[in-house]
Amino acid sequence: MKQLTKAEEEIMQQLWQLGKANVAAILQEFPEPKPAYNTVSTIIRILEDKGFVDHEKVGKGHVYFPLVIKEEYSNQTLSKLVDGYFQGSFKSMVSFFMKKNDISLSELEEVMRKIKNEEQ
Repeated sequence: MKQLTKAEEEIMQQLWQLGKANVAAILQEFPEPKPAYNTVSTIIRILEDKGFVDHEKVGKGHVYFPLVIKEEYSNQTLSKLVDGYFQGSFKSMVSFFMKKNDISLSELEEVMRKIKNEEQ
């Protein structure tokens, strides 16, 4: 799976949230200052070329929808982060974020409880 640019990922975040949308609807989800309509339209076409998005024709326009599931992309991106910066060690990554974000032991225990609950 290809990696997305920051702008492409912002558009994908909106599409994942909306499910299906035309360019105008995607644009409405952005905070001010909003990107230009043509910019969003161009990025959507790039996302189509990369295989992340497809469209269906509705009237004279297009409605776009994601082809890639958000969790799949998140997992792939996280794996690249762990491999690239933490030598493939999730333990090293968690340790790094604990130190940098001043996470307390109780917060870490809460995360561990959530992980255990999801495994069951």
